[in-house]
Amino acid sequence: GKRGAPRKRGEKLQPKDRATHTDPGGMFEGQDHAGKPVRVTWWQELTLKDADWLPLTVIQVERSQAANTQRDPRTSWFVWVGDQQADIAVAALSYVHRFRQEHGYRFDKQSLLWEDVRVRTPAQFERWSQLVAAAHNLLVLARDLAGPTLRPWENRHREPTLQQVRRGMSKLLPHLGTPARPPQPRGKSPGRAKGARVRKAERFSIVRKTPKVPQLVVF
Repeated sequence: GKRGAPRKRGEKLQPKDRATHTDPGGMFEGQDHAGKPVRVTWWQELTLKDADWLPLTVIQVERSQAANTQRDPRTSWFVWVGDQQADIAVAALSYVHRFRQEHGYRFDKQSLLWEDVRVRTPAQFERWSQLVAAAHNLLVLARDLAGPTLRPWENRHREPTLQQVRRGMSKLLPHLGTPARPPQPRGKSPGRAKGARVRKAERFSIVRKTPKVPQLVVF
């Protein structure tokens, strides 16, 4: 046998060494979203040497009809961190939607002002995030109702983007109306009560991406 103590974390799994691709936790063979053959193999309950407290699922996706280029490889590897009882095959094949999701986050930040709001508490930002998500879903539902407003250089034969639908919402909103009552004048506000004290706003520490380096003291 081999010299030394037995492995404490089980056998190694190395993507480049096919000899280590033994005893998978599951396998799926079928078709991807484009109707091409695909095979998904995964190994569950794996850990890293420096983070053995975090269970991982390593996924291998093989597509025999891929071009085998950097953008379209025949073999891809992914790591799933989350519910170990989830449908791993569905999660792996859904990776192709990442490009669209990234553009969705970009649209929420730039056009729906997701990051531009200035609030004081995390709960307030959570409510703002829900409002942004509601506005995003409203644009998705209004894609076939509101005529998109296109720029002269934009393609008219493609499905309209949410940005184009947002430009055309001004033609749809007047027909929808609003459940809110019209505002009524109430005169001058009485203001704060006499003797009321306004407390200072609560301050929160700044979250820095890199740790702050202590200043060196020279004697």
